[in-house]
Amino acid sequence: MENTSYVALSRQAALWRQMEVVANNMANVNTPAYKAEQVMFTDYVAKTKSADSPFGRNVAFVRDLATIRDTREGPMIKTDAPLDIAIHGEGYFTIDTPAGQRYSREGHFHLDENGMVVTSSGYPVLQQNNTPIIVAPNESQINIAGDGTVSTENGVIGKFQIVKFDNEQDLRKAGDGMYQTTANPTTMDVPTLTQGMLEQSNVQPVLEMTHMMTIMRDYQGVQQMLQGEYDRQMKAMPILSQSQQTA
Repeated sequence: MENTSYVALSRQAALWRQMEVVANNMANVNTPAYKAEQVMFTDYVAKTKSADSPFGRNVAFVRDLATIRDTREGPMIKTDAPLDIAIHGEGYFTIDTPAGQRYSREGHFHLDENGMVVTSSGYPVLQQNNTPIIVAPNESQINIAGDGTVSTENGVIGKFQIVKFDNEQDLRKAGDGMYQTTANPTTMDVPTLTQGMLEQSNVQPVLEMTHMMTIMRDYQGVQQMLQGEYDRQMKAMPILSQSQQTA
């Protein structure tokens, strides 16, 4: 009887975790370059023994294996801002932070008081020689080519360092729309960038809402099963007690 409850509870825990991921996706529908996530589950098989099954039998529990990120490109929106940059296809911007290099697809940049190209959080965006891109005070026309080359009316001033990874699932969230990893990135010589555009979240609200309703129904179904098992045990206890007293 306990095994039934344990299996049901493992399923409820998995559904709760799945609901957290779906809710987080919904909360980031309007977050630039956000990538939707989903939970991967598997069975954890344990062998149990009882009076009815002295040699043991397999009982399968639900196990939360991993969270998978949907790395597909999100829709693009036109902003016409000179330092809004969208990456098409593969690639991540390289960001310099106090904790080390981080990577991001969110291309909403601006100039700080020193003329340095920085993220919304103020972190420098690196060029291919691992130094920040700096625009001189007398330069007002910023042009960004499709391959990431940055130029002004005075000529070329740098080129964004766009990198890619063999396995993007190795990237872990680092806050502020950035990722971190111990894997070595590969610099892309010919990325595809568009100036004056931003990549939007690839979350599909209607699909996520459908997932949320399905999870709620499944959770309620498991809860009803647990309640039914509890009621069955409560009804069985007086009968078993009376049988033992009679014996």
